[in-house]
Amino acid sequence: MRAFLLLPMVAALPAFAVDHGLWDALLKRYVNEQHRVDYGRWKQDGVAALDGYLATLAASWTTPQDKASLLNAYNALTIRWVLAHYPIESIWKTKKPFREARHTVNGEKISLDAIETRLRKMGDPRIHAALVCAARSCPPLRREAYSADKVEQQLAENTRRWLADPELNSFDAAKRTARISMIFKWYKDDFPALEKFLAGHAREHGWIAPGIRIEHKEYRWGLNDSSSLGESYGGTAFYWDALRNR
Repeated sequence: MRAFLLLPMVAALPAFAVDHGLWDALLKRYVNEQHRVDYGRWKQDGVAALDGYLATLAASWTTPQDKASLLNAYNALTIRWVLAHYPIESIWKTKKPFREARHTVNGEKISLDAIETRLRKMGDPRIHAALVCAARSCPPLRREAYSADKVEQQLAENTRRWLADPELNSFDAAKRTARISMIFKWYKDDFPALEKFLAGHAREHGWIAPGIRIEHKEYRWGLNDSSSLGESYGGTAFYWDALRNR
């Protein structure tokens, strides 16, 4: 996955502060308590509303490095891309889901990888607990929009929630073993002090540092749908789809 060239700014309307109220309402309506997405219902009656929100993201913002807006943009555009192809077992069933600069954000044509790269350059590893790439092994999709005035608190909460989910990260104090998300391996440069990061956010879940053995869980790329769609996706199907999208 991820990291591509940004295209030049495109002339747009006068810059403004992004209102994430509509995105917040959509998340509350279509994301359940288990952080899974009801794509079927969303596609049936919520696409126009999502497109309205994405239109505001496409225009020029007053704060182009707004962490909250970029997090919302990544998650909203990912969902919109899935809805355009739903029903599918995995986002990898689509054409170059992360690398193609097919979206418009803040007046730029941009890819999901490029949005992620811009966020990573902010130097906050907690963004990995908030970016949701439509997979079952992704961090929990928050049922509210990120906002500039609360984003630090929201990221802290989402990081704790991510590490607390035993399906995504598990800690065995007796065996002194942590089985953690592949995200920590893929983006190891973003976690130069991994044990310190885990200790700071997961102590209550059995983390013991230093000297604990770290293993990585298999990443499940099946769609994070509220139904069983995507539940059995993986193995050979994923590798062929990933190879096709290289």
